[in-house]
Amino acid sequence: MKKDEYFFTYPEFNNIREIMLDALNKYSNETAFILKDKDKNLYNVSYEEFFYEVKKFSTALFNLGLANKRIAIVGNNSYLWALSYVTILMSNMVAVPLDKGLEIGELEDSLIRSEAEVIIFDNKHEELIKKIKESGKTNLKFFISDSDNKEFLNIENLKSEGKTLLDKGDKTFEKVEVDSDKMSILLFTSGTTSKSKAVMLSQRNIAANIVAMHATEDFRKTDVNLAFLPFHHTFGSTALLVLLSSGAANAFPDGLRYVAQNLKEYKVTFFIGVPLLIESIYKKLQKEIEKQGKTKIIYVARKVTNILDKVGIHIKRKVFKEIIQNLGNLRFIISGAAPLDRDVTQFFNEIGIRTLQGYGLTETSPVVAAENFKYVKYGSVGFPMKDVFVEIVNKDEKGIGEIRVKGQNVMLGYYKNEKATNDVLKDGWYYTGDYGYMDKEGYLFITGRKKNMIVLKNGKKIFPEELEELLNKIDLVKESMVFGMPKGDDVVVSVKVQYDEEIAKEKYNNKSIEELQSIVWEKIKEVNKTLPTYKYVKHLLITKDDFIKTTTAKIKRFEEFNKIMANQH
Repeated sequence: MKKDEYFFTYPEFNNIREIMLDALNKYSNETAFILKDKDKNLYNVSYEEFFYEVKKFSTALFNLGLANKRIAIVGNNSYLWALSYVTILMSNMVAVPLDKGLEIGELEDSLIRSEAEVIIFDNKHEELIKKIKESGKTNLKFFISDSDNKEFLNIENLKSEGKTLLDKGDKTFEKVEVDSDKMSILLFTSGTTSKSKAVMLSQRNIAANIVAMHATEDFRKTDVNLAFLPFHHTFGSTALLVLLSSGAANAFPDGLRYVAQNLKEYKVTFFIGVPLLIESIYKKLQKEIEKQGKTKIIYVARKVTNILDKVGIHIKRKVFKEIIQNLGNLRFIISGAAPLDRDVTQFFNEIGIRTLQGYGLTETSPVVAAENFKYVKYGSVGFPMKDVFVEIVNKDEKGIGEIRVKGQNVMLGYYKNEKATNDVLKDGWYYTGDYGYMDKEGYLFITGRKKNMIVLKNGKKIFPEELEELLNKIDLVKESMVFGMPKGDDVVVSVKVQYDEEIAKEKYNNKSIEELQSIVWEKIKEVNKTLPTYKYVKHLLITKDDFIKTTTAKIKRFEEFNKIMANQH
């Protein structure tokens, strides 16, 4: 397959400032954000208005003496967050996005380690930040918030001061020159197994990934994006910049309970989500289809429209118009952070909502490979992005090995951690710690994390993710975690399952947890029959409680395993 058949044409940029100024030039009158006022009425902010806000805020920050300073941001996805992030990057300062779900100790530790001198936060974090301010352990000198608390600088007042300075002829913002190659973003990884590492990214890293995403995916200025993925997560913040550079409008969800309502009221056409969210939308749709007795007719219609699609008759969005209208006007979903169930991907694609998967890491700014509207192969994560080189090294007899990546999107290194940097960066290649393979057509498949791999005494290797994908299809299983339970000098392939309380109630008449365990175990035995003997799951733990997770809904395996082992004694 020729690469030029795969990629769109998109200009090259060196940094975020160049990309954002290009967007302002192209889309000044388009809507950049759809927001809600205090009475929940919708109103629009144009690109011209947004960038004037950036200019005012930037001028005020420079006036505080913050040139080149490190500025932390913590809070829910919001206009305040987006404005702060774009302002920091366009002003050649250093952004430190922090996880809004961190406890006070972890948050304070991240602020100390990052050496941030400023923090921008929303009013929901006011009490937490107040305690951090009082402790005096951090380097923080300025506290900026949307709160009316006089103890902090108010962002509206700062923008007003910025406007006054601009009206007097202040040209500081216009004269900014961005160093594309210096550390501009300091991001803490999820830390699912150990203390999080601080990843140093340059603006060139992020700009290269934005260019590659435009060259791969069909983003449109008519799109309305619902910003689900947390902005402190690289994919969340980079996706925001991609959408802003497309001329698209961006809106913010009111919370998971309001997803259906938000999709409709904002007329959403696009979002990036984690599999848990996308699968939840899918399950609700399936339930509604079943309730209306339309399961068979929709199944047949999917088959017919697939055949027509192959001969160039594209009528899926007309045939399934009713379903699509119930989801706003959704045309495009990208799934990130973990593998999405094949049935879910296939269903959405077959009703005319293009649903794609990609693969990336914080250290690669983040996207390494992705499917696009032309090329989808279920089970794969698509092709390597434009100008991103991927190799599989130290392959086994099946061609599975570690994935390594090279390109302008690869991080500068881990902050103040030379050993960890040298462990993963070798001769320009970033060793991901993920295992996978590439097929003959060049599609990349991920088999699992190196650190999660279960190695049996006989040398056989098992990727938990592969088994979890199968076990999660069991109706009673909401989520699962496969792990090796120590037994003597070997391990037993085991699984902890969170059962689905709704399904238990509806289909299994509220049976006891012991009865549910027996039902799940019988179904696991059926799954085992489809596997090689050494992969058989031989031990089951069951719970109704949620797993310990990162804010991007990844299970913290290390913490879960420790919890399991503590309960064994």
